[in-house]
Amino acid sequence: MSYKTILVHVDESEHAIERIKIAAAVAMTENAHLIGTATTGVSRFLQQSTLSSAPTPHLAAHLDMLRCQARLGLERFEATARKIGIPSFEKRLVDDEAGGGICLQARYCDLVVIGQLDPEHPSAVVMPDFPQYVVLNSGRPVLIVPCSGRCESIGRRVLIAWDASMPATRAITNAIPLLRRAQVVEAAVFNPQAQPQMQGTDPGSGIVPYLARHGIQVEVKQKETDTGIGAALLSLAAEDECDLLIMGGYGHSRFREILLGGVTRTVLEEATIPVLMSH
Repeated sequence: MSYKTILVHVDESEHAIERIKIAAAVAMTENAHLIGTATTGVSRFLQQSTLSSAPTPHLAAHLDMLRCQARLGLERFEATARKIGIPSFEKRLVDDEAGGGICLQARYCDLVVIGQLDPEHPSAVVMPDFPQYVVLNSGRPVLIVPCSGRCESIGRRVLIAWDASMPATRAITNAIPLLRRAQVVEAAVFNPQAQPQMQGTDPGSGIVPYLARHGIQVEVKQKETDTGIGAALLSLAAEDECDLLIMGGYGHSRFREILLGGVTRTVLEEATIPVLMSH
């Protein structure tokens, strides 16, 4: 298994360059095609209903302005890709809001790279539920790049959040290309006795031979915590100097109503290292 097509969300934020660099680094190691996609932030459904008749001058001017902003982001993407030396890449401008546009593009990609929302610098074209929406609706593994600090490396020391659930299983499978290149892989099993029917008599032991057959050595750590598991995960990742967290994304969505599990919400909001999530 490998990533052959990687999609990165490009916008006008100051954090976009960092996520482009990370997406480019993964594309280089995987010899993958890299797609940079910028969106105008205006729903395609709204445009279809509004533009069925002649657009007003005000609406047309506003759309032109949004497209110009999106193109500026794509120019930065192209410059960064060329500087890094990506052999195969393309840029796309999509007339849609970010969540819907990225999720549709993701159908034809192996990995999606997006940014964590920065509460201090909200985007004018990205809705507040963007990361959650992409995780729950893209059907692809999503790599969320934190908005704080710079990521000097990704995937050298990896922490897996393991609870034997279907999302966690998908996350591990989807992360195999990254895990194969890791120097250290740990799997954390928190409060293992809470669900004995899921984990068996030796919680976490089953993933050791599974990953070993893929050439990946993993150390299982059984942990107890009285605090939130999300906070405990992030604390363990910091303690062990991990630069990537892999976990299942829990929740469901109906239209734009996003319902997330507490662990997923905590990690999405508070992580300071990249997080790969699968739903």
